Amino acid sequence: MFRLLLAITLLTFNLSFAQTKLTLTHESMWAMKRVGTPEISPDGKWVVFTVTEASYDDKENVSDLWLVPSDGSGKARRITSGKSAESGYKWSPDGSQIVFSAKREGDEVSQLYLLNIKDGGDAQRLTNISTGAAAPSWSPDGKMIAFTSRVYPGAFADSSSKKIAEEKKKIKYKARVYTTFPIRFWDQWLDEKQTHAFVVSTETGSWPKDVFSNVSFLTKEGFNLPGSMCWSADSKEIIFAASTDYTSRAYQESHASLFRVSISGGNASKISPDNNDYGNPVMSEDGKYLYCYTSPVNTNKIYDLTKLVRFSWPSMLNKTILAPALDRPINSFALTANTIYLDVEDQGHDKIYSLPLEGGTAQVITSSTVGCYTGMSVSNDGKSMVSNFETASQPAEIVRINASERSHHFLSDYNTEKLKTLDLPAVEEFWFTSSRGKKIKSLLVKPAGFDPSKKYPLFVVMHGGPAGAWKDNWGYRWNYQLLAAPGYVLVMTDYTGSTGYGEKFTQDIQFDPLKGPADEINEAAKEAIKKFTFIDGTKQVCGGGSYGGHLAMWMEASSTQYKCIINHAGMVNGETQWGTSDAIYIREVMYGGPPWMQTKTWKEQNAIRYAEKFKTPMLVTVGENDFRVPINNSLESWSTLQKMKVPSKLIVFPEENHWILKAENSRFWYKEVADWIAKYVK
Repeated sequence: MFRLLLAITLLTFNLSFAQTKLTLTHESMWAMKRVGTPEISPDGKWVVFTVTEASYDDKENVSDLWLVPSDGSGKARRITSGKSAESGYKWSPDGSQIVFSAKREGDEVSQLYLLNIKDGGDAQRLTNISTGAAAPSWSPDGKMIAFTSRVYPGAFADSSSKKIAEEKKKIKYKARVYTTFPIRFWDQWLDEKQTHAFVVSTETGSWPKDVFSNVSFLTKEGFNLPGSMCWSADSKEIIFAASTDYTSRAYQESHASLFRVSISGGNASKISPDNNDYGNPVMSEDGKYLYCYTSPVNTNKIYDLTKLVRFSWPSMLNKTILAPALDRPINSFALTANTIYLDVEDQGHDKIYSLPLEGGTAQVITSSTVGCYTGMSVSNDGKSMVSNFETASQPAEIVRINASERSHHFLSDYNTEKLKTLDLPAVEEFWFTSSRGKKIKSLLVKPAGFDPSKKYPLFVVMHGGPAGAWKDNWGYRWNYQLLAAPGYVLVMTDYTGSTGYGEKFTQDIQFDPLKGPADEINEAAKEAIKKFTFIDGTKQVCGGGSYGGHLAMWMEASSTQYKCIINHAGMVNGETQWGTSDAIYIREVMYGGPPWMQTKTWKEQNAIRYAEKFKTPMLVTVGENDFRVPINNSLESWSTLQKMKVPSKLIVFPEENHWILKAENSRFWYKEVADWIAKYVK
């Protein structure tokens, strides 16, 4: 009897404890500390990373650098202070200093700072260049740092940049004038400025030198440097990836070639052997090989998998694809003396793989079946490896990865105590075979306080891209837990076109951009209703952003099963999207030609053509500074819905781009989404 009473007491206590856990709110989500990408010291003993403490008042946001021993022998400690964020932080080759970019008190633009870890003290400003400094990179000998800065064409001295800037301030008219495409990118109007590579000495304190001063193709249209570069092993050259056909993007895919330039001056020479796209060059420590990404361009395919390749240096011969059988996207890679480590996307997870230096078969070295590893960093000898690790129920923290044991150990715990108070159900996975015979995976998220005996409305959430995927990770823009919190079960399907399931699966969306994926999403919802008895199939809603917004408009045009729809940054008219977006040619590849050709896809898969079928209540939201899916498409959606007398609501965020990022705007957006759904299913 005593044992029975004890068991009942313990059960009651456990149930009571579980019931005291709280549902995630926007406030508790926003209060989570955001742990940045780790950088391990060359000797593998220390890890530097950022921690951001977000506030609803942008002026009160705080972001600093922190340092933690990689063996877990001590707690992390803050090594910078101030509200400005540090970025691009890198260890010196001897591990004694850290360089970073920041806009500190007195800075009009970001500058480079050096922080002496060995001797201590405050960070010392290294640059004072009027155009700012970003993306620092140490020379192998530790005597110089390369960085990038956006300057006016021909302004190879900072005095020239200042003079041009002052002259432009005197111009009384305000106009943007263009003769080439593109004219906008993401949320900015493009101007004539170019990104150049600079080098500054860490010993003499000499003025930064623009190493592009004599590069001939800078004077021609089409130059664009995305910022991807590295040093030669002898610290005498910069290897960089740049486009010289960037202004051809209206009628073809542009590509970046590899170039080399001496830091002493002179012209740059192209070193990549073909017209493939190249990026992220990395030199081996012994200077014998150059590693980088490559992918073909203008293949008339909607997606081409990026591969890791190796060239002999300096000949640039013996091009070798290092993991030819790896049919998955490589997020990042790191070189050590004997091994290459890869961060790879695979079916909704980011995993760490190892690969011999000479190439071969990549082997996964992380055994976790949940979560994602990102931001991998490895010591020079390959014996110490760290990364971020996160799940849909846990924001990113720093972990040390033990490759031999296929395990990880947490080095940070910034959100552990907060998470203990919250009810955050883990995501679940389910697969089904679609009517087209494809194996399709979905994630399922239950709400806090889930009771299997109850029935819950179904919220079908559609991801963007389309070359993207739903992952077991934490997010702030479409946080699974927060979307489910009002009492909804989420189903999130990786439709055809998603990444992490092989190159062909991603490519198969071509010429079928909306109908095929929408059919798979609807079939997944049907499968979930059949499989999970706690889902109320009479109460279904759907929504998505970006490409998920495109699919939301297609659901409006083709489906009647949803009680309401959420459309953020979505496309109702592919033809106007083609003409106004910051990227247009790829849309021709998707649809089989430009709009005036009126291919079968243009005729049959453009939601505006089915406006007479619009019936489902829709919430339309958009950022006014969104140039990826410009506001005109949201206005066209809104006008059409109003014309058809469909219950609808339009919310425009004047200060936002493709994403709703500002704290108060985000809180308002989540509330409006929850209220709109509740209006139709509660």
